[in-house]
Amino acid sequence: MSQTGLYIEARIRADLDDLWNRTQEPSRHQRWDLRFTEITYLPREKDEPQHFRYATRVLPFLTIAGTGVSAGERERPDGTRTSALRFSSPHPLSLLAEGSGYWRYVPDGDGVRFLTGYDYRPRWGRFGTVADRLLFRPLMGWATAWSFDRLRLWLERGITPERALRNWLAELLLRTLVITAACTGIGEQRFLHLFGPLAPTMAYAWPLFLIIAVSLALFKAPLPGTPAARRCLRTPPTRVRAPRLLRTLEGPR
Repeated sequence: MSQTGLYIEARIRADLDDLWNRTQEPSRHQRWDLRFTEITYLPREKDEPQHFRYATRVLPFLTIAGTGVSAGERERPDGTRTSALRFSSPHPLSLLAEGSGYWRYVPDGDGVRFLTGYDYRPRWGRFGTVADRLLFRPLMGWATAWSFDRLRLWLERGITPERALRNWLAELLLRTLVITAACTGIGEQRFLHLFGPLAPTMAYAWPLFLIIAVSLALFKAPLPGTPAARRCLRTPPTRVRAPRLLRTLEGPR
């Protein structure tokens, strides 16, 4: 993986088999992973790598699709598991042209360190390179981390991916309303109205209240049932190398 490659790690208190199933079965994978709307396995012969198609709905009327190939090692001598994939998209509106990555499942006490490393080549020439560095790559890193925490909530707390998304949208809306109210005249009027006759003498407290309200809305940790990318590790604790399985995996058809 290059220096610009993405790394995401989450520690999930769950059974290794449960984690494997919810990440390897397409119908379950597409429920928690924000990066995909649909994942479909293609027919294959025994002992062949698994080819698949994926699609991401960018807008209600725009879906970007691609193909990939994956292979997994469910039983390794050290007790870990590995899954590797290569993928590409011929869609002209897809900034992501082709890439590769892996998942590792590392048992750790009463849980599993679930981590990924992946990288890709952007299209659209110099413009695509700049757009990827400034916008798309940070967005992909955030979406991956957010999705990993969404998966964690599903396994640890029984919060379905659909409910987790609703929790996130509700909290985002609440934070937006707090900031909007605090930064408008309506917010100040309601604040002073609470003090009635003392409003003129409490006017000096409004700037302090504004700072506190906006700071809480922007920086307060999300609620326990709300997915958050910040809960995931975004930098590898040690030097990492792609698994051998990825080096032997040929690209998609």
